[in-house]
Amino acid sequence: MTLNKFDLSGKIAIVTGGAGLLGKEHTLALIDSGAFVWVADIDYQEAKNFCKSLDGRGSPILLNVGDNESVKDALKKILSQSGVINILINNAAINPSVNSNGDINSSRLEYFDLEDWNNQINVGLTGAFLCSKYFGSWMAKNNSGVILNIASDLSVIAPDQRIYRKKGIDENKQQVKPITYSIIKTALIGLTKYLATYWADNNIRVNALSPGGIYDNQNEDFIQKLTSLIPLGRMAKRDEYRSAIQFLCSDASSYMTGQNIIIDGGRSVW
Repeated sequence: MTLNKFDLSGKIAIVTGGAGLLGKEHTLALIDSGAFVWVADIDYQEAKNFCKSLDGRGSPILLNVGDNESVKDALKKILSQSGVINILINNAAINPSVNSNGDINSSRLEYFDLEDWNNQINVGLTGAFLCSKYFGSWMAKNNSGVILNIASDLSVIAPDQRIYRKKGIDENKQQVKPITYSIIKTALIGLTKYLATYWADNNIRVNALSPGGIYDNQNEDFIQKLTSLIPLGRMAKRDEYRSAIQFLCSDASSYMTGQNIIIDGGRSVW
């Protein structure tokens, strides 16, 4: 009986940024529980290629989450073909990488470009707002649905800039994790709490998942520095969040809303 609550058979989901590293894993998690998934991404070709492996359980859809008309069009297309939307995972984001050159660079706050700020906020935060506005409003009118915002362990802790430092480079020239990532992921927690209470009477549950760092062939120096901050002593495997996705999107979490679930190998408790 308990395992039956994880069953998502007949449910229609949309995963934004669905063609990305975690987006694909979220999609597979939902499919494994029986859902049909719309893999939404601005890179339509990558989404299309990925969906070829899903045996008809997923379909690609072009979506620019930061564009009002694109979101409205996506909702219209999904409803015309699936008739319903049950689950929204706001996953789309720009994760700015920290490169290894030693020049004064735009990652540092003093030099961070307004255009980069606006672009990253538009995708990671405005995109979640717009998708929640349109998909969430439709679900609220029908008194049923789940919204899951993908945040980060950096929603609850500050980035430890020491893991990006390179020897022989002046402190004021060191690469850093840009300010936008922390701001966006922290704001998603606020969005989660707001929506959870705003639509509580409409039977809409809204939660957040905050993953820790995922191993993706990063350089060894970075891996060693990061894993030294994690009690479990390693980064996450890319598929280790699937069960959490299934839990948060199904009736297994039917009495949970407005919460941020942190799965980071213990990093945020040290």
